[in-house]
Amino acid sequence: MTLEEILAVRPAEGQPRAYSFPAFERTVLPSGLQVLAVHVPGRPLVSANLIFRRGAVDEPAELAGATVLAARAMTEGTKRYPGLELIEAAERLGSTLHVEANWDAVVASVEVAASRLRAALELLDELVERPVFPAEEVSRLRDERLNDLLQMRAEPRRRVEQAFSQTIYTGDSPYARLAGGDEKTVEPLTRDELMNVHRAFLAPAGAALVVGGDLTGLDVPRLAEDVVGSLATARGSGPGAATEVPLAGSAVDRPIVRLFHRPGSVQSEVRIGHVGLPRRVPDFHAVQVMAAILGGLFNSRLQMNLREEKGYTYGVGAGFDMRRGAGPFGVRTAVQTSVTVPAIAEALKELRRMRDSLVTDTELAAARDYLVGVFPLRFETPGAVVGAIGGLFVHDLPDDELALYRYRVEAVTAQDVLKAAVEHIHTDRLAIVLVGDADVVAGDLEAADFGELEVVREELPAGVSGEADEGAEDNG
Repeated sequence: MTLEEILAVRPAEGQPRAYSFPAFERTVLPSGLQVLAVHVPGRPLVSANLIFRRGAVDEPAELAGATVLAARAMTEGTKRYPGLELIEAAERLGSTLHVEANWDAVVASVEVAASRLRAALELLDELVERPVFPAEEVSRLRDERLNDLLQMRAEPRRRVEQAFSQTIYTGDSPYARLAGGDEKTVEPLTRDELMNVHRAFLAPAGAALVVGGDLTGLDVPRLAEDVVGSLATARGSGPGAATEVPLAGSAVDRPIVRLFHRPGSVQSEVRIGHVGLPRRVPDFHAVQVMAAILGGLFNSRLQMNLREEKGYTYGVGAGFDMRRGAGPFGVRTAVQTSVTVPAIAEALKELRRMRDSLVTDTELAAARDYLVGVFPLRFETPGAVVGAIGGLFVHDLPDDELALYRYRVEAVTAQDVLKAAVEHIHTDRLAIVLVGDADVVAGDLEAADFGELEVVREELPAGVSGEADEGAEDNG
C-alpha cells in the first residue's frame, strides 16, 4: 500500500460526542450542613466526600503544615476504632477511607457499595468527628515530612517550585510558603496543634457532604441528616470556615532573575511567571483556552517551539493554578544547561506573542475541541463527579457551572483569547527562577539582560550532586 493510499483510509478526526454533566440536588440541613446528591445510573459503587472549606491557606503562618499533617493523622485511629481497627472496619464494609488537605479545603472521603452506604457514612462521621491523633503517629508523620523536606532541597524540580512561590509572593501571603509547611514550622508541631486545627475546620460554617453513584432507592438527604446532620454543631468551637479571598500579594514589580546554584548540574530547571488568578474570574473559559494554546496542549506554542523546533527540552507547559486566592501562573520546563538562555528567550517570545496578536483559527479550534472533548473523560467514575461538584462548593460557584462548561468553551473567540492574554500575562513583571549551574549560566544570563540577576548559593544536603532528578513537581 502506498503512502497516498494509507493517508486516504486513515481515520478522520471525530466530533466531540454529546455529553451532559449529571444533574445534582442540593439540600441544606437544619445544622447548616449542605448535602449534594448526584445520581449516576449503573454505578453501584458510591462515593461520598465530606468537605470543609478551610485549608492550608487559612492556618496561621507559624503553624504552616498543621492542616496537611492533621489530615494525614486523622486515619491513624478514632475513639471507637483505635489504630488499625479503623482500617479493618472499613475493609469489613469493602470500602476505602481517605483524608487529604490542600490549599483550599479538607476532604474526607469514602467509597462503598450502595447497599452499605449508611454504615460507611457512620464510619466517615466517626473518622471526621472523633480522631484521636495518637502522639506516636503524629511524631512519625512529622518526621516523614521533615525527611521529605530534606529530599525536596536535594531535588531541583521540587526546589525550583518552592523557590518560585517564595519569589513571586510577598512574605505575608500564605502562598509564599509550602502547603505542607517547612522545617521551621513542622518540627514544633504536636498533637495539641493538630487537634486545634481539627476543631477549627469542624466549625459550623463551610461544610458539605457530596454523594454520587447509583442512588436508586436511597434518600440521601434523610440519610445524611440521620448520620452526619449534627456534624456542623457537634464539635464546632473554632472560628469558622474562611470565606474571604486569601491574600496573594505580588512581590515582583519588574523583571527579575533568581538563580539557585547547583554545581555540576547538567540541566537547568526553569520557571517563568508571576501571581496569577483565583478560580472565580469572569473570563475563566477564555483563560482556559488561552492557556491551552500557550502551553497546555502537546502541540501548544511553547511545545512546538522549545521541543519540536529547537529541541531544547523534552517537554514544556504553562498555565494558571487557580485557587480560592490568586494562585501562580508559570511556564515550567527543564533544559540542558548549555541552552538555558536561548530557551528562556524563546519562552519569553511566546509569552509576548500571546499578547501581541490573535491566535489562528486552527489554534483556537484545536484548543476548544480538546477542552470540550476531554471534558466527559474526566467524569467516568462517581468519584470524579463527586470531586467536581465539591469544587463548586469550595469555590462558591453556580450549580450550573459544570453543565455549561462545554458551551462556554465553544463560545470563546480569538478576541476573547487575546483579551485574556493581555489582561492576565504580565511580561513587564515576570520572575525567572532557575535551579542550575551558576558557574556556567550566570554570565550568559547577565548578558541576556532578562532582568535583575540574583545568584543564590545555598548550602545543600550532604551528597547532593547537580544531576537532574525525576521527581514530580511539588508545591509542598
